[in-house]
Amino acid sequence: MYYENNWESLNARPVPKWFGDAKFGIFIHWGLYSVPAFAPKGHYAEWYWHAITCPEPNEIQQQFRAYHKKTYGENFRYEDFVSLFKAENFDADEWADLFQRSGARYMNLVSKHHDGYCLYKTEYAPFWNSVDVGPHRDFCRELKTALDKTDVRFGVYHSVYEWYHPLYLKDPEEYAVKHLVPMLKELMENYQPATLFTDGEWEHEASVWHSTEFLQWLYNESSVKDFIVPNDRWGIGTRGKLGGNFTSEYGYIDGSSTHGGTKAFLTADRPFEECRGIGSSFGWNRFEKPEDYLSSKELIHLLIDLVSKGSNFLLNIGPTPDGRIPVIMQQKLLDMGKWLEVNGEAIYGSKCYAFSEQEDIRYTQNNGNIYAFILRFPYGKFTLDDVDFDPELKAELLGSDIRPAILNENGKVCLAFDPINPESLKTEHAYCIKLSK
Repeated sequence: MYYENNWESLNARPVPKWFGDAKFGIFIHWGLYSVPAFAPKGHYAEWYWHAITCPEPNEIQQQFRAYHKKTYGENFRYEDFVSLFKAENFDADEWADLFQRSGARYMNLVSKHHDGYCLYKTEYAPFWNSVDVGPHRDFCRELKTALDKTDVRFGVYHSVYEWYHPLYLKDPEEYAVKHLVPMLKELMENYQPATLFTDGEWEHEASVWHSTEFLQWLYNESSVKDFIVPNDRWGIGTRGKLGGNFTSEYGYIDGSSTHGGTKAFLTADRPFEECRGIGSSFGWNRFEKPEDYLSSKELIHLLIDLVSKGSNFLLNIGPTPDGRIPVIMQQKLLDMGKWLEVNGEAIYGSKCYAFSEQEDIRYTQNNGNIYAFILRFPYGKFTLDDVDFDPELKAELLGSDIRPAILNENGKVCLAFDPINPESLKTEHAYCIKLSK
């Protein structure tokens, strides 16, 4: 099918099936902002340059400035962080192995954030990329090569705007035509990512960014046209409405909370994806403490809740400037992988079964089976309000040899458990019942 240069035609392109089946991905914010690694709690560390240079700083930005002055001095520019971004301990194969063990099926590396610094070789940012200056390494190439040996697909995030690019400050549309669009095409052809997570679109309409023109090329002519999954951040008002998969961020879409109103977004005619960090920042914030991070249990519950509504979960990590993934982040990813190793059949490739109103119950369906997730330890009796009783149904607790009895509770399935020794189970934090015939 040939896609035309308009939203009606472009929106008719189906999101490739692999993405909706993948369910869990890893986001990576890593760059010059990883050197200072500072933000007041609850704010984004990757906005460091903007915060220390904006002409009329607010109270939060003043905290960034005070930290910068105290730590680096008034004459230390953001650009000077290049010499401190060495990535001397970066090992792409180690990262890829961790992502594989976490159970993730795709990864988005921030190839370029709003500061314009690129983690790959590009002719459109000479001497402002990780090959020409700083570590002198092509991180997109190294990670793609490593991930191609695993089941995790390589993808990229790419900011459409740059705070201080001279051409952008002069004429945003000329910047889009001469810089952004050809830069995106170069990235697609040279690295062939499976995902393209654009961002920074909010300052202009999609027409200024020439978004439909680029997407028409992406869908019809590019070497990635058969499998690429772009998102919905293509201009003012496009989130949750236009583009590829729809995205939310810390539970918000285009400035509005999706909490409590997720059905409208999560039952759209295309995959949906929630992205967030383990803490409150995408880029590493060295001042966040363990209590500022979601626990492994909370992350697993969030994954279940999102997948039960038909959504993917893109979980962000923030590596350190020397190229290490903080151990606390590694441990949470490994905990998720351990859980997915037991319960993955209820997650990968699954579909929404019912929007449960019960606090401790969520559902998916896959290959003709119903999966009921119990978000607390299974004991006693559980009535599944959304599953009709059927005498032919059989129940099993994944990761065990336990077969709870199925009772008829007013026409609904009621699961009855004998006492369970927690040490006999191969999973924790959440428990999945497979209902089959």
